[in-house]
Amino acid sequence: MKQKLRKTINIGKLKIGGNNPTFIIAEAGVNHNGELKYAKKLIDAAIDANADAVKFQTYNVDRIVSKWSSPDSYKMLKKYELTEDEFAEISDYSKQHGIIFCSTPFDKTSSDMLEKLNVPLYKTSSGDLNNIPLLTHISKKKKPVFISTGMSTIWEIKEAIDSTSTFNDQIALLHCTSIYPPYYNEVNLRVIDTLAKKFNVLVGYSDHTLGYEVSIGAVCFGAKIIEKHLTLNNKMHGPDHKASLEPDKFKEMVRAIRNIEKALGTHNKKVLPREKNIRKLARRSIIAVQDIPRNKKIKIEDIDILRPTGGIAPKYLYKVLGHNTSTYIKKGTKLKWSLLN
Repeated sequence: MKQKLRKTINIGKLKIGGNNPTFIIAEAGVNHNGELKYAKKLIDAAIDANADAVKFQTYNVDRIVSKWSSPDSYKMLKKYELTEDEFAEISDYSKQHGIIFCSTPFDKTSSDMLEKLNVPLYKTSSGDLNNIPLLTHISKKKKPVFISTGMSTIWEIKEAIDSTSTFNDQIALLHCTSIYPPYYNEVNLRVIDTLAKKFNVLVGYSDHTLGYEVSIGAVCFGAKIIEKHLTLNNKMHGPDHKASLEPDKFKEMVRAIRNIEKALGTHNKKVLPREKNIRKLARRSIIAVQDIPRNKKIKIEDIDILRPTGGIAPKYLYKVLGHNTSTYIKKGTKLKWSLLN
């Protein structure tokens, strides 16, 4: 039986959803190139950028791809495969330095290994959206599960949600375009809103575009989670380096997202405290532009709509015209109703 999905998910002390800050994941992936020293440098870069989490990819290559049918893919993935001991060291290093460690498991054994490391969340790949046995295995661990939705249909997403929500109420969807990198017209950020309304679930965005402006746009469209690839150098050899951000750019992205969160503000339109003085200067009122005798009928040439405010508001111009003055009005005076009969 499907459970009602939570609209707020807790990851340690952090809350995701509602008006809480965007959860930003630095996707290290396999950008360590199979080297533990590079993995640690990626963690350092994620920390320096103020990311909330650093994420890797955990797999046993023999359980992902056939060495007989896809020998090139097998050889590449084997090169970037890390051992259980190396992941334990990566997990400890992350915890010691105050950043959340997580990973995408590509097989059941890898997810079980990550569970031994007590990861606080799981993220599944777009390639496994229809791998229902793996999704259900992971969801039974009762940890938050972020499901990436690249190259999928709404029906496939529904099947994934139905299978995981039977066991777990902490599910989020990540809108994604599984092209590295996609063109801007292949991104379709409006899908974020579609997924949120269709499935009544937390939605984030996994960004494979060049640069980071699309991630900023995703936050504006309501993404509560942003995942972006991080690399030490775009020129490094490997499958994801070119579509990743180098440390300085990743840091810029995090800063920009935090600024945008502040700028999004509230739904209430009101005069802000720091606008009040400007309002007095910039708004206008009806002002005498020449001396006006007592008992004179006011004509258009006697007045104008000028800054500052403080007199009769401009919207009453045609009500003021034709009124007689109740007293002498000196040039430059802001008209008040008490000066008119």
